[in-house]
Amino acid sequence: METILEFDKNLLIFFNSFGSNQFDQFWLIITNKYTHIPLYFFLLLTLFKKLKKQFNLSKKNIAKLYLIYVSSVIFLIFISDQLSNFFKSTFQRLRPCHDDQIQSLIRIVKEDCGGLFSFFSAHASNSFVIASIFFFFNRDNKWYSLLFVWSFLVAASRVYLGVHFPSDIILGALIGILISFMFYKTILIRINKKFI
Repeated sequence: METILEFDKNLLIFFNSFGSNQFDQFWLIITNKYTHIPLYFFLLLTLFKKLKKQFNLSKKNIAKLYLIYVSSVIFLIFISDQLSNFFKSTFQRLRPCHDDQIQSLIRIVKEDCGGLFSFFSAHASNSFVIASIFFFFNRDNKWYSLLFVWSFLVAASRVYLGVHFPSDIILGALIGILISFMFYKTILIRINKKFI
């Protein structure tokens, strides 16, 4: 385990060293959750249009189905977020920006370093939950795969800013994808069948 953690630290130092002042603002914008509100509105709007087109239902039933879908997204983000909190309080791995052994070796760009613990990244898991579930909603539209580029950038911003280790964002991404996949396969497909 010590070897893996040491490798993780070295990987952080390596990737973080590519940072420069001219790119800092870009990554601070990417990591800010409020930056992506227009994207969320766009996804919710296109979801509504897709459901209307896909299901031949009354306005009342479309509204009901849409509410189920939106509630599902909120629920998945909540689960992802709480899982991250549980892991952080269980493993209690210090964030790089709070770790005295590594602080002086990395660029810490963000003034507010965040909570004390880092494993795993809620930014990574939440963004991959959103990318995954909307990809599953729209499997017939290849453009939705671009959401994974967005979620990757959000996750990568955490390493760039010096607030997470690479393993934090890798596990966060995998958990986000897994949560969405399991929910879609076990629950959402059954809900869809009820409305067909």
